[in-house]
Amino acid sequence: MKHKRQKKIIEIIASYDIETQDALIDKLRSCGFDVTQATVSRDIKELGLIKAAAKDNKYRYAIPSLPTQENNRISIKYRNIIREAIVRVDYAENIVVIKTYAGMAQAAAAAIDGFGWDDIVGCIAGDDTILIILRSADKSKEIYRRFQDTINLN
Repeated sequence: MKHKRQKKIIEIIASYDIETQDALIDKLRSCGFDVTQATVSRDIKELGLIKAAAKDNKYRYAIPSLPTQENNRISIKYRNIIREAIVRVDYAENIVVIKTYAGMAQAAAAAIDGFGWDDIVGCIAGDDTILIILRSADKSKEIYRRFQDTINLN
């Protein structure tokens, strides 16, 4: 059943602009798959799906291209931007606040958006501060630790 469901997920994201897990769940259910959010979340992770830019400045689920040197270079570039820009990170409830060097917040926020993390609803960047809104409060500590790990790499 898992194999059939994951095959259907690939067909669905190839045919439709699926922006959220809820939209994917709805399509799967309309195709006769009785799924939960947790199951779809695991499938997305196992399939290695990413969020890619679509029409109208929106994002949709996509199958990543095979790992290439270019994709790896971009990922390293994003991490380097984060590492060089961020001064400190804190969190409360479903919000993560990042302080950057003056003038660096927008570049860092663009890099964060480039990561395509599903837990992030969106980022708002000023001159030296980024406000990240998360889908749930239980993800705040995890996202906080990801940033701490990234900026503490030597």
